[in-house]
Amino acid sequence: MKLLYGVIGCGMMGQEHLRNIALLPDAKVIAIFEPDATMRQRAAAIAPQAIFVTSIPELLQINAINCLLIASPNHVHLAQLEEVASIRPLPVLVEKPLFTSMDELPRLEALRNRYPAPIWVAMEYRYMPPVARLIREAEEATGGIRMLTIREHRFPFLQKVGNWNRFNDQTGGTLVEKCCHFFDLMRHILKSDPIRIAASGGQAVNHLDEVHDGRRSDVWDHAYVLVDFDSGARAMLELCMFAEGARYQEEISAIGPNGKIECKVPGPGRFWPHHLGAPPIAQVIISPRDPKGPRKLEIPVDPQLLEAGDHNGSTFYQHQRFQRAVAGQAPVEVTLDDGLWAAFMGQMAKEAAASNRVIEVPPIRQAERITA
Repeated sequence: MKLLYGVIGCGMMGQEHLRNIALLPDAKVIAIFEPDATMRQRAAAIAPQAIFVTSIPELLQINAINCLLIASPNHVHLAQLEEVASIRPLPVLVEKPLFTSMDELPRLEALRNRYPAPIWVAMEYRYMPPVARLIREAEEATGGIRMLTIREHRFPFLQKVGNWNRFNDQTGGTLVEKCCHFFDLMRHILKSDPIRIAASGGQAVNHLDEVHDGRRSDVWDHAYVLVDFDSGARAMLELCMFAEGARYQEEISAIGPNGKIECKVPGPGRFWPHHLGAPPIAQVIISPRDPKGPRKLEIPVDPQLLEAGDHNGSTFYQHQRFQRAVAGQAPVEVTLDDGLWAAFMGQMAKEAAASNRVIEVPPIRQAERITA
């Protein structure tokens, strides 16, 4: 089946999607809705065959389109999904997070109950080749994960259109905007739901003196989050967004009674200094307890995929799987429930940090019960 995309939003992440869609066989971008003139110009250079429209209804009137990509700013994701649902509910890949305020949860429940087509929430980190390798081998390497640690040491938030990513009310806050990826990985790797969350975080270094339209930036730039899961496993997130000098951007380790498995993922190649030579290659390290003997595997990624985006090739692999789901050849791998849980955990972590208390979470699976 050939995917003929309509695209809503072509800022920095939308343009990464365009570059990766262009690498897929049987996929083409037909039309784009992007309100910002500069972003339209950049998107047109990547997808010159696409036409540009002035609204979502105009986009949905194009009969050739058979799927959608939503890559707009966080705070409009839900409203745009609702607009699509009311006009022409096509299969959609929507960027994270699904929502930015707890008040939106009833609307998400209503959307899920009435949307007849597949909705895939973009959780690219699952598809980074070293992370995917860790996920595949974690159970055997550990004998059952009891501890999971995710560390991201990276660069500050980049500048985006209208500086929307400088404010909690437009992003959902850093623990939602950035860290929903990691909460999704926790649930996905541990195959379990959270029962308890504690956190500490704040704004220590980045954007402290930034003022936009009379508002001072309030996004956090570092945090620790501890999560207990109903399986008995424990997980920890360490985020620092003023650590771009690190050799690896993401480091994940899973440990159980039989041993440890970890992966190390470099950041975007375009940020690696030329004077340091070639960028690092991702690694997976397996360390059994008995007999001892760590084994390090390099996980190279196709240079063309590295050039197409900032996520270690994962955006391409995600679209491959989305294509199979739209064609009915495979299930949606990152469901609306997954996306809801990831953002919900971020909201709970934010509340735990802000209130200086531990948040107890019922051991529930059905996302609609969160709103009860």
